Amino acid sequence: MTAVAETAATPDGTPLAPARVRGRVLRRLIRNPMGAAGAVLLLIVLVAGVFAPWLAPYPPTEVHFTTPFQQPATVGFALGTDDLGRDILSRVLYGTRASLEVGVLSVLLAVVAGVPLGLLAGYWRWLDAVVSRLADLMLAFPFLILAVGLAAINGGGLGNAAIAIGIANIPTMIRVVRAETLRLAEADFVLAAHAMDAGPLRILGLHILPNALSAVIVQATVIMPAAVLGEAVLSFLGLGILPPDPSLGIMLSDAQNYLLRTPWPGVFPGMAIALICLGFNLFGDALRDALDPKTTS
Repeated sequence: MTAVAETAATPDGTPLAPARVRGRVLRRLIRNPMGAAGAVLLLIVLVAGVFAPWLAPYPPTEVHFTTPFQQPATVGFALGTDDLGRDILSRVLYGTRASLEVGVLSVLLAVVAGVPLGLLAGYWRWLDAVVSRLADLMLAFPFLILAVGLAAINGGGLGNAAIAIGIANIPTMIRVVRAETLRLAEADFVLAAHAMDAGPLRILGLHILPNALSAVIVQATVIMPAAVLGEAVLSFLGLGILPPDPSLGIMLSDAQNYLLRTPWPGVFPGMAIALICLGFNLFGDALRDALDPKTTS
């Protein structure tokens, strides 16, 4: 019997089989209108980012000097053009792709580094003091300040931006996993594993980690919009993705110079950032509620 089957239960403590757990979570997500709206937004964003090379009518860096500042719905330019005549739709699609790449890479870094440290800190108390104090030290700095500082040290570029944002999110992931480990370490199935002389690594890998994955997944949906905003801020400041590569933050930075003349080059990338963050936040909140065993089906 797996740990998931042992701990997933109804509010009265009745165990649920893994298949019932998955069905219950899916059923709650479908019934949650905000979660459904978030899923639709995420689907649109993912399609736009993944298929940007096929959906974009022009290369994102292609310049049309004869057609600058075209209005939206102009023939050949659905969202208009910027000061260099570059197609805004193409740049928004590729900028969304870059934002998703940075978000995924930073989430992976936070998970790969934060989950093991959180497990160790929650299971072995002598390591807890060291790991927790390190996490508290990093949390003493605001997220964006820490990300900007790390990006300034490493330099610009998509990879360096993802590393900076991922490192800034590691302490939050550590605290989430540590809290779950402390809670699960007192569960009956873990105590039973101790009684059967199971080793620490076996307990962590087969009993505690699978049951902490729901918290990790929810935290990942929280990190993603923060990473998208972080990438936009870094690129806006010249510390993230570097021109001529497209980025939503770079588009906002370029548009501020002529925002009063024509707002469209700044409005559309701003809307893209807002939709990405809104989709992840809505879906993350619905997923958190769906995975909560205390919520009635």
